Amino acid sequence: MTEEKTFTISQAHYQFAMDFGNQTWELLEKKNRTRLEDIRMVDFAYASLAHWRSVGGAVRQQRGEWLVSRVHAVLGEGGSALKHAQLCYQLLEDNKSEMDDADTAFAYEAIARAYAISGDKRESLKYLELAKKAGEEIKNDKDRANFITELNSGEWNGVK
Repeated sequence: MTEEKTFTISQAHYQFAMDFGNQTWELLEKKNRTRLEDIRMVDFAYASLAHWRSVGGAVRQQRGEWLVSRVHAVLGEGGSALKHAQLCYQLLEDNKSEMDDADTAFAYEAIARAYAISGDKRESLKYLELAKKAGEEIKNDKDRANFITELNSGEWNGVK
């Protein structure tokens, strides 16, 4: 007999946000995704964000917007990537006291990548420089290394 677990609504939202976010990352990192996997990846990213909006506070919501933006960028959907990158940045601006230095760098990276995917090289380069500068200022070594890895990954549509 298995032990039955009960969760509060907040705990369930948190768990679903984490699980859907992890599933999104598994698909983002997968080589040769199918079209169905691409669709599921989008669904998972939005599901994670929806749950973070319920329990995550501004920091988790901002990171959720970043993830949705990244998924759209990976799929070459510049308009959607830019929309969510701008929401990511707006959450950062509206909640600076809650954010850390890595959140700033990632917000700039998202906008730079979205502009690159959209074909706006000038705007992409502008935000890419801001992202690099913010990335250099990340105090935590692990966070800085993670940022650099993400900055150097994925498609940049010839901008970098």
